[in-house]
Amino acid sequence: MPDSSTTVVAIVPCLDEEATVGAVVRDLIAAVPGITVYVFDNGSTDRTVERAAEAGAVVRHETRRGKGNVVRRAFGDLQADVFVLIDGDDTYDVSALPGMIALLHSGPYDQVVGVRREDGASAYRPGHASGNSFFNAVVSRLFGEPVQDMLTGYRVLSERFVKSFPVRSRGFEVETEMTVHSVGLRVPTVYVEVGFKDRPPGSESKLRTYHDGFRILGLILRLARYERPQPFHAAVAVVLALVSLVLGLPVILEYFDTGLVRRFPTAILASSIAVIAVLALIMGMLLEANRRVRDEGARLAYLRFPPPEHK
Repeated sequence: MPDSSTTVVAIVPCLDEEATVGAVVRDLIAAVPGITVYVFDNGSTDRTVERAAEAGAVVRHETRRGKGNVVRRAFGDLQADVFVLIDGDDTYDVSALPGMIALLHSGPYDQVVGVRREDGASAYRPGHASGNSFFNAVVSRLFGEPVQDMLTGYRVLSERFVKSFPVRSRGFEVETEMTVHSVGLRVPTVYVEVGFKDRPPGSESKLRTYHDGFRILGLILRLARYERPQPFHAAVAVVLALVSLVLGLPVILEYFDTGLVRRFPTAILASSIAVIAVLALIMGMLLEANRRVRDEGARLAYLRFPPPEHK
């Protein structure tokens, strides 16, 4: 349980969660005395706002659609020692929250990630579990840090994590962006298992399996280019060099054999691709130097805030 002088806020993004938001708000207030629950309505057309207010939440509105826009607004507007980010669909075990907050302070850690443990056979929609495992493996491989559940919507965060995190995503990709931010800055992070159950009747998921899955994969690739520019561009350079070699080798062999170059277009194409490969390699080196400077700035912004601790 947090110290009485520690301010804790919960951020609950909501879009048409009339059937569940009241239960989530009440559970949060019961689990952590003194917590302030902010429900950020993202354009609901049902009675989500009324149900949240009745349960004791502070309701705010974000007109730009998308969970990323909600998180960006909340992280910018709110001030607290501890931030709880949890979905409003009543699928996460809120009773685990006091232990997660205590763990944040005891580490101290800047992020406690709730790893979903299914409480029912149908908690995950078809394809979600395998997709999540795939993305975890890809990010772990690309960024060299173990990731257990990068798509979870249940996290406890320190002030310095929140205030050093430049939210760029607009939609469900924000969890991926948070994961990459934490592994990129090597933010102290710990994973804990939390109960995860199916949505109650009357509540429908806003996540579109394939559409949002491809968006998340695209974001991972963009972040890999942004956060690991040298390996990314080196890989591009290798592929281009191989293409150039496949196209140009027959021309070179023919020249050594006959002294003639009969396929000028192929020779020009192969040479051009080889030049582009070299340029890609140089670009990666330049962007890597720029990334180091940017990372130092991000690290200094992160260090402006003290670590979470009991007061």
